[in-house]
Amino acid sequence: MTNDIVDLLNALREGTMTVDEVAQQFRTRKWPRRRRTPPTTYAELAATELEDPDPYLPGSYDDVAAAFHQKKITREQFRVLSDAVAEAQRAEDAGEG
Repeated sequence: MTNDIVDLLNALREGTMTVDEVAQQFRTRKWPRRRRTPPTTYAELAATELEDPDPYLPGSYDDVAAAFHQKKITREQFRVLSDAVAEAQRAEDAGEG
């Protein structure tokens, strides 16, 4: 399955875009996030530990992490792109306040 993030990562891998160009696209994008209420008691914390991991979320940071783990992008590219995602999320959070 393809999405805009996978398309950008493929363009980076194919050399049709630079890491800086992809990072700029990442900075201006709204990233889907999972929002959970943090556990407040020991019992809730224990129950949370037993839950399955969250499923793959297409078009999210999951795609960036998967590309790195599949060795489709380098560690340095992963660092630059992760920073760009974090910048976008911080900007979004600042706008919410």
